[in-house]
Amino acid sequence: MHLTKGRPENMTGRREREKRVYELLDQLDIEYEYVDHEPMRTMQDCLEVDRILDAVICKNLFLCNHQKTAYYLLMLPGDKQFRSGEVSRLAGSSRLSFAPPEDMERLLDVSPGSVSVMGLMNDHGRRVRLLMDEEILTQEYFGCHPCVNTTSLRLSVKDLTEKFLRAVEHEPMILRLSR
Repeated sequence: MHLTKGRPENMTGRREREKRVYELLDQLDIEYEYVDHEPMRTMQDCLEVDRILDAVICKNLFLCNHQKTAYYLLMLPGDKQFRSGEVSRLAGSSRLSFAPPEDMERLLDVSPGSVSVMGLMNDHGRRVRLLMDEEILTQEYFGCHPCVNTTSLRLSVKDLTEKFLRAVEHEPMILRLSR
């Protein structure tokens, strides 16, 4: 595994959702690097990729309220625990829990294990609210999937906040989550 700058030269076998991520990043003039790897399903699986990316790797959790009327994408550093009560209170929503996979597919065009802030480019109805732990904003780079869990990207946090999120019209709600 090695880090490569820009989009993959050979796009054969890559899913359309991944290709759309590269197209948007290039269109927005966002520099990025990528590494291909075996499917990543847990934070433990990501340890070697973390070392290669040399960036904060985020947990990306797709959540909803009990009634399934409000949806959230939570980005937090990989070493922080998800505490539903704390996140629910800070987000001003009651009883947040994991959203069903079919809602993840419908709203973000991603499947379980591939959830990423990049999926917000597919949220054309602006149904998903981005929740971001403030610690991410203190980092220079972060890592995420390009809507598939067999590749990881390294991007600057500045490009995320100043270019990507503006382009996809998602303003993050910044949270101070405990360790």
